[in-house]
Amino acid sequence: MKKGRFIVLEGPDGSGTTTHAKILAETLRAQGEDVVLTAEPTDSPIGKFIREQLQAKTVECPSALQLLFCADRAWHIEKVIKPALAAGKTVISDRYVISTLIYGEALGLDPDWLVRVNTPFLEPDIMIIALPPLHTCLERIMKRKQLDVFENTRFQKLVYDLYEKAGAEDDATIMIDTGGEKDEVAKEILKAVC
Repeated sequence: MKKGRFIVLEGPDGSGTTTHAKILAETLRAQGEDVVLTAEPTDSPIGKFIREQLQAKTVECPSALQLLFCADRAWHIEKVIKPALAAGKTVISDRYVISTLIYGEALGLDPDWLVRVNTPFLEPDIMIIALPPLHTCLERIMKRKQLDVFENTRFQKLVYDLYEKAGAEDDATIMIDTGGEKDEVAKEILKAVC
């Protein structure tokens, strides 16, 4: 049986991870690959609770929130990702571990602690960070009907800088400017995974 592969698209809010994860999944399916498109937070009970918390005006306890993300991720790996990979499928996840590391650090949590609580998780085969210019992210966010607790300019600038740093520090991570024309960006992402 063909070995499955695990592809993750990461990036700050407004970077286009959701759009490009969908386009990539559709393109690979059209090429004959069996693809599972997934996202974090998931649709599990924990993931749904996290989504509710993100609609609040403030984060009451940042460490508890990040541990919830880890619990959701553990469920995600056991119930969705590992079974799909074992069946030889391609898994594309819109967000994964790096989101917890970056958003947690932006909330003031100790980066070493964040790494420790995320160390046991499965490593992706391909990690792409979508990083258009910051102003593009902010413009896209402001078009949304409802903003979550993280979607404000000051916090997003901090998150953006941390994604930029993460991409620069890890040679295995592929950085792609997703600020251009959608079809051209999609071609660049496809080239990175094929």
